[in-house]
Amino acid sequence: MSRPKRIGVLTGGGDVPGLNSVIKSVTYRATDLGMEVVGFRRGWEGLTHVRPGGEPDPDYVRPLDRRSTRTIDRTGGTVLHTSRTNPARMKAASLPAWLTLDEAERYRTSEELYDLTPVVLDHLDALGIDALVPIGGDDTLSFARILVDRGVPLVAIPKTMDNDVPGTEYCIGFSSAITRAKELIDRQRTTLGSHERIGVFRIFGRDAGFSALFAAYVTSARCVIPEAPYNLEALAGLLADDHRLSPSHYAIVVTAEGAAWQGLNLEELGEPDAFGHRRKADVGQVLAGELTRLTGIPSLAIELTYDLRSGQPDALDQIVATTFANVAMDLLADGQFGRMVALRDGKYAETPLASTDSAPRRVDVEGMYNVERFRPRYDGRIGRPLLLVASGVPVPS
Repeated sequence: MSRPKRIGVLTGGGDVPGLNSVIKSVTYRATDLGMEVVGFRRGWEGLTHVRPGGEPDPDYVRPLDRRSTRTIDRTGGTVLHTSRTNPARMKAASLPAWLTLDEAERYRTSEELYDLTPVVLDHLDALGIDALVPIGGDDTLSFARILVDRGVPLVAIPKTMDNDVPGTEYCIGFSSAITRAKELIDRQRTTLGSHERIGVFRIFGRDAGFSALFAAYVTSARCVIPEAPYNLEALAGLLADDHRLSPSHYAIVVTAEGAAWQGLNLEELGEPDAFGHRRKADVGQVLAGELTRLTGIPSLAIELTYDLRSGQPDALDQIVATTFANVAMDLLADGQFGRMVALRDGKYAETPLASTDSAPRRVDVEGMYNVERFRPRYDGRIGRPLLLVASGVPVPS
């Protein structure tokens, strides 16, 4: 295929700081390369709900140029907005308004679900999109993989606070999330000490504990992660010791939302989302109650979730976002499609986009986590990548 002349860009899943930097950098570099840029709003919904033909639909299509993107990198979030739409698994209530249920029958795959992948392909063709740059986590990029398998030229850019997209050591948004977590935890020390409590900080991480681990790394806190089911009594004993030894009589533990002690089966609540995920019960509240029962020390559950994805990116995320965008444009210009921009062994790289059934990347417990002390490992760092773990660590069975 010759160099693309008209490219599309979209952001899917949860917002993170740095997305606008990617959008701006893609647009600026595309302009240099003589390409036209179209932004699709609300993630993959922009490509299922748009109606090609006639005037551009401002709800779902936004032309991008240097003027319209000049200042967007000064704010967080995403100017293109986002959603968790999965065109391959859409419920009737989520179908576009222009598609009647009778017309939708051709896309039905089960009693409740419809596969609108053919609609996305038709819309890409009708809009003259030569290549796509989707920006998202493993859920958003799983549909990008479906499009690659259907022959759509694209280059993906990974983002998620969980930092668990397979194939890369780093995802946009991770550093900003850890920076925010450090600020919030450090700020809470005064009130925890004033009331002599144990602080239980719940952070994102359904399947992977990178966010909890690195938040603990920069705050010297204890942490528990999904990859290592733990002994609740042992954790309670260490936190009681921390509380006793602290001059202000407080202690801190960071728990990933998917971390559970041995014997605990975390309940999943609500209806599955478009990617099959249900919301985990609030492990922070449950853990705080158990710590109070076991230690006799008042324990307070504190959310470290949505605050971490708000506001401007920190310097590292700004650098990585800008560079990832330019690496993606290098690949598009060279006709290398079906790839994902990555960091591997601490270097900018590219890798095949993961298959749709790939598991999230997970913490290497032996190399990164001290299971007896409930802390990150601080020893043996010589030769380790900056982010402590190589991208190719196998997923535990």
